[in-house]
Formats: sequence, structure tokens, C-alpha cells
Amino acid sequence: MKKSHAKAGLKAHKREGRKERRQKEEEELKQLKERIENYNPNIDEDAMQQFSDLPITQNTLRGLKESSFISLTDIQKKTIPIALKGHDLMGTARTGSGKTLAFLIPVIEILIKNDITEYDGLAALIVSPTRELAVQIFEVLAKIGKYNSFSAGLVTGGKDVQYEKERISRMNILVGTPGRISQHLNEAVGMETSNLQVLVLDEADRCLDMGFKKQIDNIVKHLPPTRQTLLFSATTTDSVQDLARLSLTNPKRIGTSSDKDVSTIPESLDQYYVRVPLDEKLDVLWSFIKSHLKSKILVFFSSSKQVQYTYETFRTLQPGISLLKLYGRNKQTSRLETTMKFAQAQHVCLFATDIVARGLDFPAIDWVIQVDCPEDVATYVHRVGRSARFGRQGKSLLMLTPSEEDAFLQRLKIHNIEPKLMNIKQKSKKSIRPQLQSLCFKDPVMKNLGQRAFIAYFKSVYIQKDKEVFDVESLPAEAYAASLGLPGAPKIKIKGGSASKEKKNESRMLLALSKSDADGEIKEKPSKIKTKYDRMFERKNQTILSDHYLNLTNSKVNGKMENDDDDEDFMTVKRQNHELKDEELPDLSLPASKRSERKALSRKASLANKGNPTKLKFDDDGVAHPIYELEGEEDFIKAGDAKKQKEDFLTKEQKLMKVTDAADKEVERQKRQEKKRKRKEAERRLREEGEYYSEREEDVPDLERDMEFGDKKTSGRDNTWFKDEPEIKKQKKDDFIEIDEPETLEDLESLAAKLISN
Repeated sequence: MKKSHAKAGLKAHKREGRKERRQKEEEELKQLKERIENYNPNIDEDAMQQFSDLPITQNTLRGLKESSFISLTDIQKKTIPIALKGHDLMGTARTGSGKTLAFLIPVIEILIKNDITEYDGLAALIVSPTRELAVQIFEVLAKIGKYNSFSAGLVTGGKDVQYEKERISRMNILVGTPGRISQHLNEAVGMETSNLQVLVLDEADRCLDMGFKKQIDNIVKHLPPTRQTLLFSATTTDSVQDLARLSLTNPKRIGTSSDKDVSTIPESLDQYYVRVPLDEKLDVLWSFIKSHLKSKILVFFSSSKQVQYTYETFRTLQPGISLLKLYGRNKQTSRLETTMKFAQAQHVCLFATDIVARGLDFPAIDWVIQVDCPEDVATYVHRVGRSARFGRQGKSLLMLTPSEEDAFLQRLKIHNIEPKLMNIKQKSKKSIRPQLQSLCFKDPVMKNLGQRAFIAYFKSVYIQKDKEVFDVESLPAEAYAASLGLPGAPKIKIKGGSASKEKKNESRMLLALSKSDADGEIKEKPSKIKTKYDRMFERKNQTILSDHYLNLTNSKVNGKMENDDDDEDFMTVKRQNHELKDEELPDLSLPASKRSERKALSRKASLANKGNPTKLKFDDDGVAHPIYELEGEEDFIKAGDAKKQKEDFLTKEQKLMKVTDAADKEVERQKRQEKKRKRKEAERRLREEGEYYSEREEDVPDLERDMEFGDKKTSGRDNTWFKDEPEIKKQKKDDFIEIDEPETLEDLESLAAKLISN
């Protein structure tokens, strides 16, 4: 009896402790709401210098302090209080200004203010343009939010979709790229958005530049209109304005005083440029790396093909420093591994495209080298902004050709950016052209990479809008090809300048290249519909672009293939004399013996001698015809030209196939919708029938202790971007077990087994 009284007293004490803690949290939340409502940006902005001055919860402050976030930046002072008030926000700030915390802190606080728990499903959605930036946002979120009881997940391309679908329904905060989030909204059964509180679009201008407009529109269509939307962008373009009009309601437009000109450069950044001919860029880059082996260097190129070629050649020549590469077509695991290596390394050189030019915070980058001229001033600012972040020292070097120098420097000067001219010491400059020529001569794969890099660079210059800076006609093609180690400049012909998939992959059309004119112009492609078997038999070695490799694989003599045989046609007439002779006719007389008669009348015996019968079909007049009857030559000639008949037939079949294909797609779409609806309905029934436990009940364990962001125990597993949910164990409330009265012998046996197990 004493033991039961002590147990009851302990339960009552726990209940009182939880009640007091809940009252304390409610009182703190009430005070924070009052501070937010009374906030006046014109008066209180100057008084806020640290995160502790903001009206946010103690758990968030604790996470910020342990992550070494103390002082507020300008964009954080202006945006966080307004976002906490519940307004839609459109923030514009220069790179490295702290935009990530400007939306992560409001996301956490909005969920706390709206009493969101781990059972309320998706409440916050953060969209990022690149996988690397999404990973960085998720890591910061895990650090500052580890003392809050929300579950967070990261979804990006290249990961296991099924693994994400199984866990995505349990996430409160979801960070991801537009493509993968759009896919989950369309396919994932448990991804409900009816309770969504806040949507964040980070680097919105970059999302639109990368072609994610369709995916973002799809995401916005799936979300409730009552949500709060926070849109952050480094530049305010027309496309961003259109997106803001579609997704934001009466937004507050915020930009720091120094961000009226989005091209503001950090004061701690030293900017330089060098005047370099196009054919000497790789020599200058090699010499620079050799003289800065104790530095952390980030090198930008305009295309992934140039990154691949420079990485492979420099790695073979071994400059004496660790080399890394990063571009969009890398696999997800490789990109994450490269990002982590570069962030943690002290002396390293990374060759990359503009995929890492925005948002990513790599610590302590000493030099940012731009081998290729950026397309505009904004791209220049984002590139150099990877260095000298948050007041740290950094340097940048821009390589300009003589045709680019005056025009681009003039555009920089308009935005008050004036890099200093750096002279190259000739004694420290070393040429690697002989080594590159040797590599391309010995290794056809290396030569192929060089040819692709050459073509990619010329195309990147051709598609630029600013023709005063980028003049493709002034580029020294032969000299640039020689600097890459190639025996000659590949012949390329770019038509139109469209960025369509067909134009983008036109350099891979080896058949068209082999039939090109002497001046490099590609002839008009024949209007022939090819099947997969046609493409399979016509496929050639796609790793070879030069004509002499085509000649090696398909040797030609006087314009004809060597294995062409003009003496024999594909179809020949075996017999031209069709007169019938009596000795060639079959014997149709009656059999002389009964045995021969049975053999003639027996179907089995007849098939043994004459083979399988031929199926016939009868026309309206009752005349028999073979099923696969060939049209007569005269009838074929009367029908008109063969090519015209072929085109008419293909046109007719194409129209028929389009109609059938549209009908099939509609049926398939309806089936998918119905299947998804049934799955959702089944899952909803299961959830309703399941047993839920509230943390307010006295016997449920403390979830705040078990549920945290960024659990170190789970962060090391493969495919683990999701926070594991706590398992709620059922407590035994009584020692009594209710059972139905047994009626049969089987019921008695089952009851005995249950009692033994208990």
C-alpha cells in the first residue's frame, strides 16, 4: 500500500512539473507575441544588434549561440521582425549578407507560434536552386534548431526516391530542390500540404535562371493560399517580379541600404584582373597555381566541358596541390563529397562552373580565379562573393582577353567596381602547351575532352547577349586549339543560337558531322523517322569527334565505302522466264492404290510432305488472298511517286498514333490519379483507426528530450537526410487484462497461450 501511494505521489509530482513547464512556455510565447506586435521598424531597428535582442524563444537563442551566431546583419535586422509579424516578404540583399538565417529563424518561430507539433505534418517548405545550397541550409537548420521538437528533412535529386517517400509524411520542415519537391507533391501519398504555414523561396532569381519556373509553379499550385511566403533574391529581375505577384500577397519589400546596388563588393576583398590572350589562359592558370600551393583557390569556367578537361590534364601533370572538380552533371554523391572536401581542406584548388557561384559558404577561400569572363556584372559579384565573406580577407583575379577588357571594365565601372591591373612576371610564367599536346597525342580520350572543351567555350561565347564584350568572330580559333594541345581547331557551325536540346546536342550528331560541307555547315537532315533499331545500327563511336576517326571506323575509297558491293543488288530476280512446262506441274491424277489414297487424304501425311498450310483471307467477292499479299508493280506505279506514297503513309500513321497516344495518356493519367486517391484514402483510414498519444497525458515520455534536429547518431548513415521520429512506447496502465469469455476449445488454447506469454 505504501508503495502504491509513493508511485501515485511521483506521478502527481511529474504532472505538476509538466503543467508548470507548459504554463511557463505559454507565458513566454505570449510575451514574444506582444513584443512582435509592438515592434516598430523605424524605432527598434537601431536598438537590435544581437540575436538576443530579437523576440524569439530561448531554445532558438541557445542553438544560435552554440553555433557562434551572435551579431545581426543588416538584412537580418530588417527582415526577421517583419516576418515574425506574419507578413509576406520579398528580401533583396547582396551575397554573403546572411540571408539564410534571415528566413530560417522566422520559419522556426512561426511554427512555434502556431503550436505545430510533430503530428501536424508538413508546416514549412524551403526551396533552393541547387543541391549544394539545399544541403548547406539543412545543416544550418539542424544546428540552430536542435533544441526544438520539430522533424526536418532534405530532398534533392540523385537520392533514393522511395526512401524519401516513406519518411516525407513525418516531416514538419522540408528543404529541397524544385524538381524533387515537385515530384514528391505529385507522387508521394502522405505528403499533405493543407497545414502548411510558411513557404521560402531562396535565390529565386537563380531558380528561374536555371529553368525551374514550371516546377515552382507546380509547387505553388499544391500549397494553400493562406500560407506566409518569404522570397529572397540577390537581384530583382522581371521574372522575379512576376513570381512575386503570383505567390506573394501584399509583400513587404526589404533591401539593406547598401543593397540598392546589388553589385556591392565586400570591403575586405582585393580585386585584380590580368590581360591575357585566349591561347595563354591555361598557361597563366598553371603558373598561378604553382606559385600559390599553400592557398585555397576556387577557379570558375563557363562550361562543364572546360572543367573536365582542365581537371584531367592538370591532375596528370601534378601541380603539387589537391585538385577537385564540381559541375552540374556530376552524380549527387560525388558533388556532396567534393563540397565537403573543399570546405574542410586548407590547401586545395577547385575547378567549377557557376553552380557554386551563389549562396554557398566555403570557409577561408584565399583566391577566386575567373578564367572565363562572366556573362554580366551580377555573375561577377556572385563569383567573387565566395571569398571575403562576413568580413574575412579575400582576393579575386579576373582573366580578360584583349577583346573583352575595355567593354567589361566599363560595365564594372558603372557599378563602382574597379579591379586593379596585375602584371604577370615572365620569369614565373611557364608554358604547358607541349605537355598538353603530348597528352592529346597519346590518349584519344584526352583529345576528345579537349575538342569538347573547345566547342563548349565557343558556344558559351556565342550565346551571350552582350555582343560588345563577347565577340565570337574575334576569337583566335587555331591558336586556342593549339593551346589545348589539339592538332587543329574542330569545325563547328552554330545556327540560330537556340538553347533547345536539339541545338545543344548537335555536336554529338556524328552522322551529320561526317556529311558536313567543307566550310563546316551542316546539311539539312533528311526527314526520316528512325526507329530504335535504325539508331542502333547507325550508331558510331560517340567519344570521337574528329573526321580522321570517322575515316578509321568507316574507311572510304573515292567517296564510296570499301565494303560496298555494287555488283550485286540487295534484291535480285531469280527467274525471268515464267512459261510453265508440263514436266514441272504436279501430278493431279487419282492415286492408284488405297495406301496412296489414304496418304493423299490424310492431313498429317500431307503436312509431312508439303509443310505448314498458308492462311488466306477472303474479300467481299469471295476471292481468297494471302494475308501478307504484296501489291503488284503496276498498281504501285499507278498510285504515284514512291516517296510521295511513303510520306502520305507516314503522315497518316503519325496522325493516327497521335490520337491514340493522347487517348492512352489520358487513360493512364486517370488511372494514376485514381490509384493515388485510393492510396491516400487507405492511408487516411489507417491513420484515423490508429491510436495516437498526446504528450499532455501523464504516462507519455517527454518528446522534447527525444526529438531534436540534426541528431549526430543518425547523420552518419547512408541515405540519412531525415530525422528519425521518436518511438512512443505504450505504458501499462493497469495489471488487469480484459478478455472475451472462451466458447470453444480453440479459444481456451489461445487464452492459455496469452496468459503464459504475459
